[in-house]
Amino acid sequence: MATEIITKEDLEAFEQRLFQKIEQVLGGNTPEPKKWLKSYQVKNMLRISPGTLQTLRVNGTLSYTKIGGILYYKQEDILKLLEGRQKGKQ
Repeated sequence: MATEIITKEDLEAFEQRLFQKIEQVLGGNTPEPKKWLKSYQVKNMLRISPGTLQTLRVNGTLSYTKIGGILYYKQEDILKLLEGRQKGKQ
């Protein structure tokens, strides 16, 4: 039997997905996507390391806003970055 290590970030991502699904079932509405994402959400979405995320910030590929020591990223910027990756692979 294989052992799988679950990190705190994995649990937070699972929690977020679970709450979204519960809201969909209870509210009947499609939840509006968040406009701002935290670093752990961006790392999970792009499947990158903290160092790679820092490189994207430093070289200006990904813009961010820092509030009270927490970095926030616009979801639309993340989606544009993903679209750029897809176009590059084709």
